[in-house]
Amino acid sequence: MGMIFLAFGLVLIVEGLAYALAPSLVERMLEVLRALPEGARRQVGLICVVTGLILLWIAHRFGF
Repeated sequence: MGMIFLAFGLVLIVEGLAYALAPSLVERMLEVLRALPEGARRQVGLICVVTGLILLWIAHRFGF
């Protein structure tokens, strides 16, 4: 259960840093995402999920 809190905390830190340090970049990225068709946004989401799972597997494999 502690790992879940750790993971959510890290996500919030990264998201918060993006909004705090480069809010205009976040707005531009959202505009680009809005312009993409729904299928492309879905693919981007799935690629992010798979990449995250691979990173978690690698971290677990090396004992982090």
